[in-house]
Amino acid sequence: MLPLLRTVGLRVFSMASETYTPGSLSAAFVTCPNDTVARTLASSNHPYEVAEVISLPIEQGNPPYLKWIEGVVPE
Repeated sequence: MLPLLRTVGLRVFSMASETYTPGSLSAAFVTCPNDTVARTLASSNHPYEVAEVISLPIEQGNPPYLKWIEGVVPE
């Protein structure tokens, strides 16, 4: 399953930027059901020994989406 996600991710990146260059820097934002799945996905598809896994605060966004996400995601 993870190789499939990697292939899909590369294709999506290529479609969004119209180009994909192996070895170039890129960022991917992936929605995962929990922290464990996110870390496993990042670590297993990362070319380096130490994967960069970070969390960012949501400071702005589409108000209806933010209201919806607040009601759906547990604290």
